[in-house]
Amino acid sequence: MDQSNRYVNLDLQEEQLIADGRHVLCAYHFNPKTGYEPLATAAHFAAESSTGTNVEVCTTDDFTRSVDALVYHLSPLPEGDWLMKIAFPNELFDRNIIDGRAMIVSFLTLTIGNNQGMGDVEYGKMQDFWVPPALLALFDGPAMNIVDLWRLLGRPLVDGGLVVGTIIKPKLGLRPQPFADACYQFWLGGEFIKNDEPQGNQVFAPLKETIPLVADALRRAQDSTGKPKIFSANITADDPFEMIARGEYILETFGENANRVAFRVDGYVGGPTAVTLARRYFPRQFLHYHRAGHGAVTSPQSKRGYSGFVHCKMSRLQGASGMHTGTMGYGKMEGEASDRAIAYMMEREVADGPYFRQEWRGMKGNTPIISGGMNAVRLPGFFKNLGHANVINTCGGGSFGHLDGPVAGATSLFQAHEAWKSGSDVLEYASAHRELARAFESFPADADSFYPGWRQRLCR
Repeated sequence: MDQSNRYVNLDLQEEQLIADGRHVLCAYHFNPKTGYEPLATAAHFAAESSTGTNVEVCTTDDFTRSVDALVYHLSPLPEGDWLMKIAFPNELFDRNIIDGRAMIVSFLTLTIGNNQGMGDVEYGKMQDFWVPPALLALFDGPAMNIVDLWRLLGRPLVDGGLVVGTIIKPKLGLRPQPFADACYQFWLGGEFIKNDEPQGNQVFAPLKETIPLVADALRRAQDSTGKPKIFSANITADDPFEMIARGEYILETFGENANRVAFRVDGYVGGPTAVTLARRYFPRQFLHYHRAGHGAVTSPQSKRGYSGFVHCKMSRLQGASGMHTGTMGYGKMEGEASDRAIAYMMEREVADGPYFRQEWRGMKGNTPIISGGMNAVRLPGFFKNLGHANVINTCGGGSFGHLDGPVAGATSLFQAHEAWKSGSDVLEYASAHRELARAFESFPADADSFYPGWRQRLCR
């Protein structure tokens, strides 16, 4: 059934839609299956995303038609697929009955719900979206971000710079005491430790045995260094009550150091419910959003779902304090230098996406968290590409893979940051700073790639 007469209006102007502020706008890369017309398929896509179905129904009335999602732009792309933009009336999106707030669950249900499995759609992947002020005000947004960590660490509150972190490696297989010992060793040099995404309450490392040892390691490291330390604890679970129980136990165990605890949530696999629970039940803790599993829909190899840009933008709406953004081509994860636009959308008051400019209207920014194959050799190039170093870097192998151990590994990260910040020649800086110089020896393949000829200058 051709629904283009109802769910398409190509006369609508995007500038006017934005000025009116009555619609959420979504941009997709889209293709119909062979034998189907793009416009009719686009109309069906919009219908299934809002008020329609595949047949006319007798219950439709004038009000129903007034909240139809409308395709307002359709044009071919050089890659052979189509750019489709849809305007979704604000009224379509669900609101909480307890406080009238908006929710990402409803946003995703409408924008990538049934339309992902329709028989006439080869694929449709959301690349960007725009939220009008009236709806933006109904999302939680972050309660905390990197500024709060800088305050805790005694840093300047503007351009406070890199938070040096790690992931305890191996990510699975350590029993409670070895895990806590590894935390202590890193904290003698670094600042921030996160549970890796699968770590929680394994039978060989029960949470109620591990957490007291980690809390003790943090106290001892603070006593030894005279500096605050931060632990990002994984509280992800299927059951919201389990998440609350884990969070409350962790805070009780850390006691006077409870403000040095972040809560890490696997936000893709746990979903918006898990993220929002942590944001609302523990608003005084830094909410660390790990995106484990996201590549199933965000990877360039996937033609359905939504992009990594969309995923990270949604994290700000949900209230994440920090979100893993990928390494923008400088680590082991998929990505490229232009992915810095993801970080800008997360942290800035106004930022440009692939198709829309978003004004955040005072909503606090969240923090790019950088991990996945990073080390001190790679960091200066990453900072140069991003244009700043106001990120959390969690180097697992980059710390514990350093030839001189995790303290030297953490120190090398600080030194890489200082070399970039000061505008120094990195190799010249390394020649006067042993830990950074040894990072080149620790990661020689990376050194060869980023600094050809380094051996002649450092290995004398």
